Amino acid sequence: MKFSLLTLGCDKNTVDSERYVAQLTDSGAEFTTDLAEAEVIVVNTCGFIEDRPVIHPGVRLFTGDLPHVRYLKVSEGCDHGCAFCAIPLMRGRHRSFGLGELVREAQLLEAQGAVEVNLVAQDLAHYGRDVRDGNGLPELLEALLAETTLPWLRLLYVYSAGLTPKLLEIMAREPRVLPYVDMPIQHASDDVLKRMRRPERRQVIRERVTHIREVVPDVAIRTTCIVGFPGETDEDFELLLNFLEETQFERVGAFTYSAQEGTHAAALADDVPDAVKRERLERLNELQRVVTAERYELRVGRVARAIVDRVEAGGIVQARTLWQADDIDGVTRLAGAAAVRPGSLVDVAIESVVDDYDFQTTLVRIISAPPAKPTRVRALPVLTASAGSYGR
Repeated sequence: MKFSLLTLGCDKNTVDSERYVAQLTDSGAEFTTDLAEAEVIVVNTCGFIEDRPVIHPGVRLFTGDLPHVRYLKVSEGCDHGCAFCAIPLMRGRHRSFGLGELVREAQLLEAQGAVEVNLVAQDLAHYGRDVRDGNGLPELLEALLAETTLPWLRLLYVYSAGLTPKLLEIMAREPRVLPYVDMPIQHASDDVLKRMRRPERRQVIRERVTHIREVVPDVAIRTTCIVGFPGETDEDFELLLNFLEETQFERVGAFTYSAQEGTHAAALADDVPDAVKRERLERLNELQRVVTAERYELRVGRVARAIVDRVEAGGIVQARTLWQADDIDGVTRLAGAAAVRPGSLVDVAIESVVDDYDFQTTLVRIISAPPAKPTRVRALPVLTASAGSYGR
């Protein structure tokens, strides 16, 4: 049987898709990236049909186009009770994967050619809380730093409460842990945050953003917001806009509210008209476009570390600085570097901001370049008979 797979959703789904492809291939199926050739097309969406723990296969088959950029899911499920989110209903309660298994998986990704590994979960900061063996996110990072030579480790999806002094200290002193935080706030009106059942309020968020910037030099902070949540008034929305203008996040992903079956919010009256939701979303995006452009302009004239993602026809090189996560934060256009290979780490001189979200740069020096083919930098991890604590 020849099959193909289409992934819809976030990076956590990408990890799951790689595992599905590996399992199907191991069972004798033939994978193809050409949908027209496939006898069966598997669609992995952002909805899930079971919330029980799934045994982790320990093997992943890469199916994307950037083998130097990979994702490491550190836990499954979620214990947060956000009113708008169906993830706990779909995925169940939070379960941390074993630290040893995660280190071995990271070693496998490194052996496959990974240069940047993005740690993902519903909330990275909850890692280890269910196991209570003394290992949390800081300990996981320290183990990855000690047991791999991966040059870029990026943290995605960390609630602000989990940005502990120890975690921030590691980010501040370890150049391999990128100065980048993806910290969802969802709103800045205390009334809306309360109805959303979010754990933080505006002043706490303000204080934590200030603290992160004080402790971690040159950090970039990304967040997400929802507009049009039930009961959101004009005043609530203005509070959100004012907060975003004051706080100056580097990037903001914004969405209009839509009810999810089974959630607490689904029982609330969806009383913000769709036209108003769209208008608010446009206003927020326009404000953030200006904020992002201003934040990026502050980096013009500097030399920054970047990773090369693609070398396109005509020698056009597309890269990302350490402040830009894959697929969500714009790109860095790199001149004078047609000979570099994807996966190379380079220093670039930032010359200008293009289209508010991208950098125009020139090559200063090549820091490292991947081999023509991935080579083993250490013995490959051995899969044991047990699946360990994956799917705990």
